[in-house]
Amino acid sequence: MENFSLCDMKKGELALIKEIKTAGNLRQRLFDLGFVPGTKVKCVRVSPFGDPKAFFIRGSVIALRNLDSKTILGVKEP
Repeated sequence: MENFSLCDMKKGELALIKEIKTAGNLRQRLFDLGFVPGTKVKCVRVSPFGDPKAFFIRGSVIALRNLDSKTILGVKEP
């Protein structure tokens, strides 16, 4: 399976997080929000212009700008 960034997800798609490709405070903040490798994530909302997108992860809905979600790589879940 090929990796893709979460900013490419469409509403209703599921993914398994494989890697976080950022450093520093943003990386730590993403980990604190639950975006860690091995976690399932679902795209639940997309704003009218496509940015930001909301993701259901570990029982919470988190909205991320495409600039930030571009650094999270995952593989599609069936």
